[in-house]
Amino acid sequence: MSERDFKSFEEFWPFYVKEHSKKATRILHFIGTTAAGACLVGGLVTKKRWLLAVAPVAGYGPAWISHFFIEKNKPASWKHPVWSLRGDMVMWWKMVTRTMDAEVERVLAEERAAAEKPAENDAATPTEAVN
Repeated sequence: MSERDFKSFEEFWPFYVKEHSKKATRILHFIGTTAAGACLVGGLVTKKRWLLAVAPVAGYGPAWISHFFIEKNKPASWKHPVWSLRGDMVMWWKMVTRTMDAEVERVLAEERAAAEKPAENDAATPTEAVN
């Protein structure tokens, strides 16, 4: 599935997962999301506005570095900011519950199966033509 206009988060999620297929990328996202959340909570609790201002840098900094240098792709947040933020939250939770690695494997396996399916149909076509 290439980057395109998605009609739902459920449709966007497999794309998001593939864009975060390397574990180092997910770890940097986890660090960034956690740091951004800490800045937000800290800023609200202490009423220090500078912490609120730092939150996006703390969150997006490690995430974007991971995309540029590890995944070598463009951050999904550039074209899909709302769904990417939701994806970050879902991925963060799946990492806390230790289910994200399995989710990546599931999505990649589904993509491999979908890629093989047309090849199987192409291989069956000449046989069907003979019968």
